[in-house]
Amino acid sequence: MTILDLGIADERRAALDEAAAQGHSRWVFASADMRDEGRVREPVGVAVEAFGPPDLAINSAGISLCRAFPKMSSEEFRRVLEINLSGSYHFAAAVLPQMAAGGRMALVASLAGITSNYAYAAYGTSKFGVVGLATTLRYEYEPRGIHISCICPPEVKTPLVTAERADGDPVALDLKLIAGSMEADAACDQILAGLDAGRWMIIPSLAGKATAFAARRAPGLFYRFINSLIVRYMRKHGMAVAD
Repeated sequence: MTILDLGIADERRAALDEAAAQGHSRWVFASADMRDEGRVREPVGVAVEAFGPPDLAINSAGISLCRAFPKMSSEEFRRVLEINLSGSYHFAAAVLPQMAAGGRMALVASLAGITSNYAYAAYGTSKFGVVGLATTLRYEYEPRGIHISCICPPEVKTPLVTAERADGDPVALDLKLIAGSMEADAACDQILAGLDAGRWMIIPSLAGKATAFAARRAPGLFYRFINSLIVRYMRKHGMAVAD
């Protein structure tokens, strides 16, 4: 196994060393920056050199920005797209040429890539783009025997979410209760089960599946329901709402 990241903390290295020893396997770390195609392609080459063509490659790198559109700068918007969307492209461009038939590549999008959310102009845009990229790659690579999965989890309790909850938009944070929040271990178990089963779209949790189903099968009703919650919240907290 190869882990690509900007860096990795000592305690996490120790945990991975222990897990590898228990599983009689090994792992390597390679520094990567998802914004830079060269700094993704090079570490992927390190992985291929160490282990051969990848059987499974997952891009889970991403950042969040939970900020209403008028309060967001263009630099913030671009940074989210560079890491989440362009980073997914850079990962796919580096990995897919190395894969043989039977391999699987998975891009982690988000439930926000199906529904978006209030104050998710940057994050929702980036994740809708990841879903679109994965969909197109599925058309192009499945006939070659290379399988593509798109992972769209609801909120998962990670350091990224902790940071978002510290300064995220209160309307958005309230709305996220609809799909619920998952423990990281439970989310990983369901995601891995979906990958093992060869699923294309993997949405962990029943609440996440129900939210995605409503958004895709009855988009008008879903929008009116969410919009009514937004208006109710804004009025409750004395925020300006058009009559």
